[in-house]
Amino acid sequence: MPQSSRFFSPSEAALRLGTSIKALRLYEERGLIHPGRNRSGWRVYGPADMTRAREIAALRALGLGLAAISRIMTGDGAELEPVLARHQRTLETELAGLADTIARLAELRSDIASGVSPDIAAVIRLTGTRTEPAIAFPLPWPWDGELFELADMKPITWVTGPLGSGKTRFLRTLSQTLFGALEVRLDRRIEAEPGSASRAETIVGSLVSDGATASPALLGLVTALCQEQPSALVVDLVEEALDHPTQEALAAWLRQRPASAPALFLMTRSTAMLDLDAVTPAEALILCPANHAPPIIVPPFRGATGYEAFASCLASPEVRARTTGDQTGWTPAV
Repeated sequence: MPQSSRFFSPSEAALRLGTSIKALRLYEERGLIHPGRNRSGWRVYGPADMTRAREIAALRALGLGLAAISRIMTGDGAELEPVLARHQRTLETELAGLADTIARLAELRSDIASGVSPDIAAVIRLTGTRTEPAIAFPLPWPWDGELFELADMKPITWVTGPLGSGKTRFLRTLSQTLFGALEVRLDRRIEAEPGSASRAETIVGSLVSDGATASPALLGLVTALCQEQPSALVVDLVEEALDHPTQEALAAWLRQRPASAPALFLMTRSTAMLDLDAVTPAEALILCPANHAPPIIVPPFRGATGYEAFASCLASPEVRARTTGDQTGWTPAV
């Protein structure tokens, strides 16, 4: 049988697509793919399903939520154009930066060829070589001052860990370390910048059109995220009081924020908020392990050190609600 006409089991399909069985099931629940069944009644994914799933994964990598992807795949391209426009602007900015770096490197080479002593500091800047980490600070109790270092500060950094791992204490120390950072606690009370409330209302309206549920919790969080002056935003349990569709819509919006927006450090324990299959190179993962082992940077791919432990700390909003005896789709901070 030709490779193109093969039918795959869920595990085989997930492996070839670089996604998870859970993601495939979610695509099916949303009506985006329609796998067949074999004689035993098990799901099988044919060529059309595999092609469709690859398209969904590509659109998710652009930061689109499943509700928007569903509309796009039914022929409505209105939501895709601005996403592509943002992606184009990002690439153009990167291209302009590379062109400038190439010109400066050529200038340095010309100076050296002329006998001018090399400017080592300029070489380090232009080659992107770091002489020190972007973030470094001694960890608070119970880690007794052990040094934590983060080589690079990504636009989005996700933080999680099991109960009692100290992740809230870690985030608060991080926010105190980062000069100009804004800590957003569970009550979402902040001193809002002028105009941020109206911007937040507009964004909430857009999120609602993508399936979110309007609520004071969502408005308060988005208002905090609209602040432009902080160097970074550190958010405690970002999904607090948000239902499943709202978390998915919010996660998609976060991935579409402009590169100039403040860096985000977000605590989460929700798979709706953080779909590990949708993590992009612009995101980082930090795990606060059990038994107060020091926080670690987790590479975002299966098989990496800490990846399975990180994934085990995440659950759907429905599961999180059941485990706390609450049926509203959200959980108290831990």
